[in-house]
Amino acid sequence: MAHRIHQKNPIAELDGDEMARVLWELVKEKLLLPFVELKTEYYDLGIMNREATGDGVTVKAARAIQRLGVGVKCATITSNAARQAEYSLKNLFPSPNGTIRALLDGTVFRKPITAPRVKPSVVTWKKPIVIGRHAYGDQYKAAELPIPGPGRVELVYTPAGGGAEQRITVADLEGGGVVQGMYNLDESIKNFARSCFRYAIGEKLPVWFAAKDTVSKIYDGRFKELFARIYETEFKELCDAEGVSYSYALIDDAAARMIKSEGGFLWACRNYDGDVMSDLIASASGSVAMMTSALVSPSGAVEYEAAHGTIQRHYYRWQKGEKPSSNPIALIFAWSGALAKRAELDAAPELAAFAKKLEQAALRAVAEGDMTGDLAGLAEPAPERFLNSWEFIDAVAKRL
Repeated sequence: MAHRIHQKNPIAELDGDEMARVLWELVKEKLLLPFVELKTEYYDLGIMNREATGDGVTVKAARAIQRLGVGVKCATITSNAARQAEYSLKNLFPSPNGTIRALLDGTVFRKPITAPRVKPSVVTWKKPIVIGRHAYGDQYKAAELPIPGPGRVELVYTPAGGGAEQRITVADLEGGGVVQGMYNLDESIKNFARSCFRYAIGEKLPVWFAAKDTVSKIYDGRFKELFARIYETEFKELCDAEGVSYSYALIDDAAARMIKSEGGFLWACRNYDGDVMSDLIASASGSVAMMTSALVSPSGAVEYEAAHGTIQRHYYRWQKGEKPSSNPIALIFAWSGALAKRAELDAAPELAAFAKKLEQAALRAVAEGDMTGDLAGLAEPAPERFLNSWEFIDAVAKRL
């Protein structure tokens, strides 16, 4: 075997589900193991192992990311009623991503992977738009209750050390309905702001923060206030020195500005807004399979993953013996991101150079006409034929 690059310390490897899991093994076999002495701490986050461990494996994986400083994650199934029936699950555990994000108190940064031959749907965009998503709380840790009939719904706060109880009426309901109570933490919001400003300074990007404090005067108002406070007290001088600007806008105004912009900025969003807008940006930039995702903890630990899901429909076709054309580029970039971070932590220039060459090989394949079906319809000029996943990974391997 030819010389393989030495990797000093391990990466936390989080395996996943369905077609993403199939591609995960293929990428390792064809694009990583021939070139790198790959070292990982392996955690199987496939849905059946999460069921078997009472979701304990997810918690162990999150702690491994924090301990090792870097992790890489495959897409995983978030169980619902349909998945419970499909896999005969006894439990409906939370989203693994939600659990990991809560334990790491991280901010998710999602950035489109651009290829010159693939044109964005929004013709004004010249540079990537990065989404900084606050990945804690709000709807994702909310308490919900179906209301069977008429009655009063209240929010109640009971101080831990004793003292006067506070309560506020949510609604006096005349009939059945539904209610949701959500929360966030000051320290998590402040860490979100810090992560966004650090990222923006590193990438030399203007920062937009958008919420809806005109409607949610207290909840969204708290985000606006804390974000501004962190900017003014901790980052304004650094931002000014690096030419990085900061502005706040209402979320609807920001969306209207974004669609007519040239791009090239970091858009900081609350949890739900970032969830929606990152997929919008990915799709409009070319494909959801062309979006990187990095969860950055306040400690500096980073988890890399593809922004897309498990590619369920392609998995069912693969089970029937077909070879679908699933795009593995975001998954490849998840591995390259993790290897580059490991190289940075370990001062390993050869590993860092390989991570960069891996990304270049994938993009060169697209530029030279070797691409999967999701990109073929967007490419200018269009290729004569598109490749299935196996053919595309082989095309990247040739260029490596």
